[in-house]
Amino acid sequence: MKVLVTGGAGYIGSTLVPILLEAGHSVVVVDRFYFGKETLGAASDKFGAKLTMVQADVRSLDESIMAGVDAVVDLAGISNDPSCELDPELTKSINLRGNQSTMQLAQRAGVKRYVYASSCSVYGRGETTGLTEKSNLHPVSLYARCKADCETALFALQGRGMCVTALRFATVFGLSPRMRFDLAVNVMTKNAYTQGKITVDGGGKQWRPFVHVADVGETIRDILGQPVESVDGQVFNVGHEANNVRVLNLAYRVRDALPTTQIVMAPTDPDLRDYNVEFDKLHELMPDRLFRTIDYGIQEVLGALKSGEIDPDDRRWYTMRHYVFLSEVERTYRQVALDGRVLA
Repeated sequence: MKVLVTGGAGYIGSTLVPILLEAGHSVVVVDRFYFGKETLGAASDKFGAKLTMVQADVRSLDESIMAGVDAVVDLAGISNDPSCELDPELTKSINLRGNQSTMQLAQRAGVKRYVYASSCSVYGRGETTGLTEKSNLHPVSLYARCKADCETALFALQGRGMCVTALRFATVFGLSPRMRFDLAVNVMTKNAYTQGKITVDGGGKQWRPFVHVADVGETIRDILGQPVESVDGQVFNVGHEANNVRVLNLAYRVRDALPTTQIVMAPTDPDLRDYNVEFDKLHELMPDRLFRTIDYGIQEVLGALKSGEIDPDDRRWYTMRHYVFLSEVERTYRQVALDGRVLA
């Protein structure tokens, strides 16, 4: 199968792409590569021509990009709440209109399968615990609203020749070639190791479900291999019931790994995001799938920090910080160009 992965050099993508290649698929990665191509360097070295990397923007893809593509995995987008709020109109142009454009392009080109990377954040402030795919959505951030709207756009294409599936990922954690230290498990572990302190926002009583980044990649691989009738027009929560925890409890779990860690409660307003999610539908479809635990992820990230495998000071591992840096560089170049024209 030829699989096109938008956002394929990102946190999830750079873990997913080698998994797809190992499964025998050929992969086309479409990405702006703001965080570099090095995240896919090992996969490129190992699989050679089976991996194609295309630097492009999902808002302006040419239909030729879909030539021979059997399936699309749509991961593209600005990837967290604070980054999305930097420029709401830009966010909507990418995370909403860009994703919708990719869906329509794939459908017109005759792509047979489309997997959209949604998020459990669409539940927002959950009405109860054990939220299922049929629960009401209450997105409280621009990021989550775009995800919910893209799901609606995706399912409008059902029955038009393309098998469509939305995967609502729990909050992701764990090591990836394009690391992120703006995700709860990862940042708490990093702060405990580098600062000896964890700051808990929002009161800490809010629920969050978590899922390891490799489990996300393996689930996408397995969804692509499912019979069409099992996944067409379906939404699946992706995670494991045991990885539903309150944020303060998560901080204690990290402290268990680093007992000298100080836990500090931030004087902030309660976090509006509060969702405890059920994953039975996915596990009934894939009863043999095993999921990594939060404690596994804590030890994995901690080990990488201790060994020096991951540099906690690398700006690229902090999404919003890197976006701000790139924006400042772009503004500087524009000013230099303008000054040059004035002086000329």
